[in-house]
Amino acid sequence: MDFDPSFAERSLPFDHDEVAEVAPLPKGRIPSYMADHRRRLRERFLSGGADAMPDYELLELLLFRAIPRRDVKPLARRLIDAFGDLNRVLAAPAPRLSEIEGVGPAVLCEIKVAEAVAHRMARARVISRPVLSGWEPLLDYCRTVMAHRDTEQFRVLFLDRRNVLIADEAQGRGTVDHVPVYPREVVKRALELNASALILVHNHPSGDPTPSQADITMTAQIEAAARALGLVLHDHLVIGKSRETSFRADGLL
Repeated sequence: MDFDPSFAERSLPFDHDEVAEVAPLPKGRIPSYMADHRRRLRERFLSGGADAMPDYELLELLLFRAIPRRDVKPLARRLIDAFGDLNRVLAAPAPRLSEIEGVGPAVLCEIKVAEAVAHRMARARVISRPVLSGWEPLLDYCRTVMAHRDTEQFRVLFLDRRNVLIADEAQGRGTVDHVPVYPREVVKRALELNASALILVHNHPSGDPTPSQADITMTAQIEAAARALGLVLHDHLVIGKSRETSFRADGLL
């Protein structure tokens, strides 16, 4: 097959268990040991699924298309070492990914496409469906989209009279520990969408979902503004790395 040189990645060093040097190959061919390794990974994935594979091997499968003629295991391991796990690799900002040796435009594209697909699939499970009767899919969606971000993001889920999710919008993005939120803009957008109820969601990049005093104050302001216009604030979820906090469950709302 033809190989577009514009998508070529930087040359990668091999791990100690890989062949140290590979002689130049005819266009479109890869070493037999590499082809065998790729075939075995694909077969293992198809027979055992993702549970049968560690994160770096799943990442290898993603990288095969981006780097068709080089060993991708060292890069996969390098990415996992840099970010911690596969979720954090997919969620990492493009500039940070690009700092990793071996990450070029093709690799960056594959990673971000995988992240977008994961978000779309999680969102499809909750959009246009009654939220309050399917809370776990909603939490899964929030975790997928927000748990591994390295900056705070504030989202509002807008519900209709039947508590069906009609819109999910990011209202603000901030720093590692702050995101600006304007209650008037939140309720204004709810009226534009003809929403009847809201669920607030934001993440704590520190990993600890314990609400800050600023979170509590801001939530009270939004609840007051919503109530004045006949809107219901069902909950405010704070998403951490491995768990979340519900204002409603903790008696804060």
